[in-house]
Amino acid sequence: MLHIALFIGIGFSNAQKPHKDIAPVDLEVEDYDVLFSELDSFLDSLLAPRSYLLFSVGLSNSIYNFESKGSFFLEAGKRFTYTPSLAYYHRSGFGINASSAVINDGQKVNPYMFILSGSYDHIKNTKFITGISASRFFTKDSLSFYTSPLQNELYAYFTYRDFFVKPSVAINYGWGSRSAYSEREEYINSIRLRPNGFTRIDTKESVTDFTVSTSIRKDFYWLDVLMGNDFVRLTPQILFTSGTQKFGFNQTSKTYGTARLTGNNILYSSEEVYLDDQLSFQPLSLTGFIKTEYSIGKVFIQPQIAFDYYFPARSNNFSTFFTLNAGVIF
Repeated sequence: MLHIALFIGIGFSNAQKPHKDIAPVDLEVEDYDVLFSELDSFLDSLLAPRSYLLFSVGLSNSIYNFESKGSFFLEAGKRFTYTPSLAYYHRSGFGINASSAVINDGQKVNPYMFILSGSYDHIKNTKFITGISASRFFTKDSLSFYTSPLQNELYAYFTYRDFFVKPSVAINYGWGSRSAYSEREEYINSIRLRPNGFTRIDTKESVTDFTVSTSIRKDFYWLDVLMGNDFVRLTPQILFTSGTQKFGFNQTSKTYGTARLTGNNILYSSEEVYLDDQLSFQPLSLTGFIKTEYSIGKVFIQPQIAFDYYFPARSNNFSTFFTLNAGVIF
């Protein structure tokens, strides 16, 4: 098992300087393996099961499809999205989360979506973590931009963390109501017209979508960087997402690593989003993340930047976006 040590400022309070009459001990490879294994166990203990209350606020530069006065087609525009969230996670693995998505739509500050989620994370095994969550989206009517008609979402993930890198797989399944689909049909048609210039909608189709995401990531830690109770984490991650895209998921920025132990994101942000009238499984995006976190005591801040390649687009496939999360754990 390969280990890379990037630990800075780790203090061992019980360590003593060797006596001058005692010869230094030569550490064998096996001794280093034991040492690094103990460090890994210590870092894993940072995520040891415990009950806590989490309040966080996220900020991201998101892309929305707004209705246009001079054209039938929707026009993509960037807006800052704010996502306040309040969650409680029990050490047994059960959790509940309430959050909102807020933007300035050009006329006012608009909290256009509210999300309520329940989850269970199995985190008692040191080699892997897995979990499932269910979310309900409450979206305002008569918005000037497109939102998915999918009102319900199931999310399941599995992460194996006993490798040098941590591979993960996650599945999202969303569904909605016929009424929600009908209300957004004009926007849906407009987006689907983009690839070929025409479309045909079967109004008897089911209102569902699903995605499968696979990723690998590696966490690097620096302990006691500025003070005795702080740490810095750097996480590079590569994420590949495939799935259907008849309606698109309601995408909101989520706190990585704290509420979601996988660090997974299903978020992609492109100016050239296409909805597909055919229920076909296809590659959607390949995304590279650089995630950072600074934590001191109960307070944390998590900046991240993403580089995304969106496969269905005929142009402007590549885009970048960022997310900044900050919060307090009680």
